[in-house]
Amino acid sequence: MADPSGKAVSPRPARSVRYRLLAIALLPTLVILPLLLGFAVYRWNAKFDAALTSKVHGDLTIAHQYLAHILENSGEHVTALGASARFSAVVGDKVALKALLARSQPQLELDFLYVVDRQGRVVASTHDRIASTVRIDWPVIASALEGKPRTAIDVFDSADLQALSPDLATRARLPLVSTANALPSDRTEETRGMVIQSASPVDLGPAGKGVLVGGILLNQNLVFIDTINDLVYRAASLPEGSKGTATLFLDDVRISTNVRLFEGRRALGTRVSAAVRSNVLDKGETWLDSAFVVNDWYISAYEPISDGYGKRVGMLYVGFLQAPFTAAKYQTAFFIIAAFVVIAALSVPIFLRWARGIFEPLERVDATIARVESGDLGARTGNVDVRDEIGRVAVHLDDLLDQLEQRDQALRRWNDELNLRVDERTQELQLANRQLEATTKQLIMSEKLAAIGEITAGVAHEINNPIAVMQGNLEVIRAVVGDKAELAKVEFRLLDEQIQRINRIVTKLLQFAKPEEFAGFVERHAPGQAVADCMPLVQHLLARAAIDVKFEDEAARMVLMNRTELQQVAVNLIVNAIHAMPDGGTLAIRTSDQDRDGRPGVAIDISDTGVGIDPDVLSRVFDPFFTTKRQEGTGLGLSISQTLVTRQGGSISAESAPGKGASFTVWLPEAD
Repeated sequence: MADPSGKAVSPRPARSVRYRLLAIALLPTLVILPLLLGFAVYRWNAKFDAALTSKVHGDLTIAHQYLAHILENSGEHVTALGASARFSAVVGDKVALKALLARSQPQLELDFLYVVDRQGRVVASTHDRIASTVRIDWPVIASALEGKPRTAIDVFDSADLQALSPDLATRARLPLVSTANALPSDRTEETRGMVIQSASPVDLGPAGKGVLVGGILLNQNLVFIDTINDLVYRAASLPEGSKGTATLFLDDVRISTNVRLFEGRRALGTRVSAAVRSNVLDKGETWLDSAFVVNDWYISAYEPISDGYGKRVGMLYVGFLQAPFTAAKYQTAFFIIAAFVVIAALSVPIFLRWARGIFEPLERVDATIARVESGDLGARTGNVDVRDEIGRVAVHLDDLLDQLEQRDQALRRWNDELNLRVDERTQELQLANRQLEATTKQLIMSEKLAAIGEITAGVAHEINNPIAVMQGNLEVIRAVVGDKAELAKVEFRLLDEQIQRINRIVTKLLQFAKPEEFAGFVERHAPGQAVADCMPLVQHLLARAAIDVKFEDEAARMVLMNRTELQQVAVNLIVNAIHAMPDGGTLAIRTSDQDRDGRPGVAIDISDTGVGIDPDVLSRVFDPFFTTKRQEGTGLGLSISQTLVTRQGGSISAESAPGKGASFTVWLPEAD
């Protein structure tokens, strides 16, 4: 494929219509709708949690208003009593004043009621065991001494309560209970008391001005906390399974609560969690969130309580059990998911059936086109059930394929005829070309061998004549000098050796030039034994180069070749292998029975682990006079070996690669 500019463009990968149709059919139901449902459930859950938080905030407002109402009523009652005529009538009589206070205390729902002068001396009290003097440095009493009635929540320590009444000190004492998630503490009990304290200025007659003080101890004041719970969580205000709770904290200790540790025992002395304490008491914030209350999770609201000094000394809490609301949320989410699954299970098969009616005919058309592209021109789509545009396209495609097949068959017939004619002409040309190549090779080889033979014979003749003269003169010199020839014994021996070497070289040249004249008698023998007999001849070379020899004689067949000539070939190949391993290595010699072109024979493999042979050199190793050993070789060894082997109907081949050693294989036919 090419673009308009002519550049090749790789085809884009095919995308199946099936998957796109399935995506169109299933995407709204299985992807978009779940996402919308998930978003809706998420928003609903957030709104649901916000509604719970709003409710608990409203509950806290009611509890706060009730506490403010108690403070206000307490202050009004104390002020009204101090300003009443009954109080003025008995001011001068301590007994009558005490009796009035004793009658008024239960009517005003107070835990203590007493009159004190400006020096802190108790004038009259409802408790007989009250101390003679009490603290008057409370902000509410100080304000009353200045003529302004005031009510506040104050924290009395154990000594202050003991001074008012030992019973109050006993009622305020609470053992602390170890509570999960609470801030660690070394305290074991709470002895302080949280008191709603009201003070109003009164006229004591001749004794001057005084203060009427009344108060309610909130520690273990179950009427107070149960009233808050009843106001906030009336019957049927919470779903079934949930329950509302209210608690008053002194610092982080529950001093009045309807939260249960277990059935029948309230969680008095337990402590608030560290997270709530940090936010409400330490930071002065209102907590509106889920919180762990004693032994379960509640939707909770906490607000700080400050005393007359403005210091945060406790908390007011309301909340309801979270588990039923969490279960309701899970049930709703499960119902939504179940409804979605049911709807999807009913609708998805319908969508798939509709989509299948579209993509199945298209897939049949696509499969038909693919079969045609692969060469099956007889492929057809066939009948399609649908009668729409896709069905008409399938019918037209089959018509076009019929026409295409007819034209293809005509073209194939013409092509077969042309191919037949071309094959006939090609065979004729190939036959003529092979004959020409064979003739050319024979002519070249004949010319080359003739030229080499003539040159070699002439060179050998020219060399033999001077060698004969030199050898004859050498004998004359020995005869002339007589016994003195022993003085040059070494030199004469070297001359004899070099003359013999020249003779051997000349003989090899003549053997190469006219091998038929030097061919000896042939004999039937085992090639492995002939090769083994060559090893002593090269043992000195092997020892000098530190070469290991591995010899495997597995051939059972005999060959028909002059034993000396076979040994000459083997020695030549072994010496070449030794020269290829100057730093040592492994020489492997193996004989085996091997058939070639249907003829039984014997293969002699001689391999080395030497430097290897380059490909351009490997193609010329059997050429006459070609050698890589410029100072040592004549280049005739492999050429003569090839001549000796081929003359017996065999062959010699070589395999090698640089750095991976070389392997020469001599194959000879089996002797009849």
